[in-house]
Amino acid sequence: MTTRFTTLLLLCLLIVAPAMASEAVDPDPLEALNRPIFVFNERLDQYLLKPAARGYHAVVPDPLEIGVDNFFRNLRDVNVTINSLLQGRPKGAAQAGGRFLLNSTIGILGLFDVASRMGIEPLRTDFGQTLAVWGAPEGPYLMVPLFGPRTMRSGFGTVFDAYTSVEIAIDDVRLRNSLIGLELVSSRVELLKAEDLISGDRYIFIRDAYLQQRRALVNDGVVEDTFSDFGDDDWPDEL
Repeated sequence: MTTRFTTLLLLCLLIVAPAMASEAVDPDPLEALNRPIFVFNERLDQYLLKPAARGYHAVVPDPLEIGVDNFFRNLRDVNVTINSLLQGRPKGAAQAGGRFLLNSTIGILGLFDVASRMGIEPLRTDFGQTLAVWGAPEGPYLMVPLFGPRTMRSGFGTVFDAYTSVEIAIDDVRLRNSLIGLELVSSRVELLKAEDLISGDRYIFIRDAYLQQRRALVNDGVVEDTFSDFGDDDWPDEL
């Protein structure tokens, strides 16, 4: 695990480092390529992910649905701990690590968010933000097949976070794939209500909302404009 972590970290640095000298002026220079991929993702979502999410939401009782969501949020605290350390934020790492320990034990594998009830609030960060802290530019906007909107920086961050996640360390292939599939459906359920807010050109709306969200995260919750209220999950002031 340690060897894989170190190799992946060095690989990300080697790939991103050449791009650190300049920042793209146009956030979406690949729009001609991104739009067809966006249409593909929309069709996949329409015929597969959305029906699965609606069926899941209709069948699973609300308390269990909340518990499943808490379970995966708890696993993500491991990535938050790692990235907090890489960003030089030991208090954030201690907070996220403490949440994981409490929720994994007293909270029964994270099904119950006892840490929040004890006043230990969740943090939000990822390796995309870690790269930003290290000075890597945002890079162009990308629409990735199956995975949706990314920037060059957050895309590399997603790869790193995926390969350092708890799920990927599970040896049982069936269990690992089942957890990944369940997490995907659970995450899609959270977006069902948000779809009502989308208006106008869906591609532009989703692109601008994603970029706004990422920039708010990188700026520790400081929103640069009033496009939306994404990025409210900011870091505590003492960090």
